[in-house]
Amino acid sequence: MIRSFACSLLLICTLLTALDVRAEAKRERPNVLLIVSDDQGYNDLGVLNEDLITPALDRLAREGTRLTNFYVAWPACTPSRASLLTGRYPQRNGIYDMIRNEAPDYGHRYKPSEYEVTFERIGGMDEREIMIPDLLGDEGYRSAIFGKWDLGSLKRYLPTARGFDEFYGFVNTGIDYFTHERYGVPSMYRNTEPTQEDRGTYCTDLFGREALRFVDETAGQQRFFLYLPFNAPHNSSALEPEIRTTVQAPEEYKKMYPPVEPEYRDVAAYRYGGAARVVTKEARQRDYRAAVTCMDAAIGKVLDELEQRGELDNTIVIFFSDNGGSGGADNSPLRGHKAQMWEGGIRVPCLIRWPAGGIPAGEVNDAFLTSLELLPSLCIATGTEIPADLVLDGFNWWPTLKGEVDSPRQEMFWKRRDLQAARVGQYKWVDEKGKAGGLFDLSKDIGESNDLSESHPEILKMVTGRYERWLENMEKAEPRGPFRDF
Repeated sequence: MIRSFACSLLLICTLLTALDVRAEAKRERPNVLLIVSDDQGYNDLGVLNEDLITPALDRLAREGTRLTNFYVAWPACTPSRASLLTGRYPQRNGIYDMIRNEAPDYGHRYKPSEYEVTFERIGGMDEREIMIPDLLGDEGYRSAIFGKWDLGSLKRYLPTARGFDEFYGFVNTGIDYFTHERYGVPSMYRNTEPTQEDRGTYCTDLFGREALRFVDETAGQQRFFLYLPFNAPHNSSALEPEIRTTVQAPEEYKKMYPPVEPEYRDVAAYRYGGAARVVTKEARQRDYRAAVTCMDAAIGKVLDELEQRGELDNTIVIFFSDNGGSGGADNSPLRGHKAQMWEGGIRVPCLIRWPAGGIPAGEVNDAFLTSLELLPSLCIATGTEIPADLVLDGFNWWPTLKGEVDSPRQEMFWKRRDLQAARVGQYKWVDEKGKAGGLFDLSKDIGESNDLSESHPEILKMVTGRYERWLENMEKAEPRGPFRDF
């Protein structure tokens, strides 16, 4: 009996020790802070552009690694955000176009009953898709999103139905920064319910406030995944031309930049309707930069809070823009802008800080990497199992970021309606269906100014051939809604 008791005691002690080891391993896992800006230009970081004030982002560049050759999966918001959360091409996860209504672009203000049955209201990501918080949640991570969701507004599509524990933000592609309306329609939610509790407060401040609250409640108590997708510096989604033609920003941040005169100009005809008062180019650039600086201040507060709690160094901090810049953005030295397949539409600034994970400080990394790498890389870093049947289009990027191996990525493909592009090695092919395009050697011509189509037809054939094979593979993939017919 004594032996039986001793064996039982040993077994219990062994189990407790195993549990302690597992618990300790989980405590050592990193937190994740994923920050995504909206329409920020490739050159719009203070470390690159002395006209911009971004001390927090500059800190990330100084204490982490800045990527110069980083791409997103689509040149505009909805598909880009779907891909970064799933690790799958837009054509594979089903979100290969925008979930939005076009009518407000022409001045139409929806009535509430009319808006409720539009695609912007009823469309959403296929419920079979698996996102980062779905996987991390299985390992005990607490996940939250504060900011722009853009993947569906019905309850079954909202973040809390997709693995997130908390959500405060807006559900569609853009809002007025103060009223939180999209073309007159209230668009803010807390978890699954619409809310106007903070109407009148600048939304960047709100998203920063919620992030600080979440860190205060969670850091040191539980590992977390905090997704902070700002809508800054995206233009305001308002019908009024004097608001819609710029980025709204608090006055205190506008005053940090040189004064502009005049701020407005009168035009005989606006995009819809007749004469209108719009913002001047100079004022739009000032407003854009002020919005970036305000966002930077919110980021800085979150970094400071994590540092004070001793959690910063073992928090993976990743920052990038959802697509290329527009409006007052500076995409130089790239060609093009948001919504285009030129580098300026799909190559974006990216910063990564994780000293506890061996990410070098002050490094500039030119490796060919993309947002598709996020999900598999975060799973590796957090010890999270990836389902064997989950088909991903990205890979583990940590060895490349540490300088141990070259990037495994050799190609990337994009398709937006009639626009298409492919990068294979150093060569980039763009086709805007009769408008423009060509073949370019990005190792020598980052600005895509020297078309090699005629001088190197064999390379053009190789790149377009790879693109066609990719299209075939996407067509063979298990179909996903909401756009694909199946």
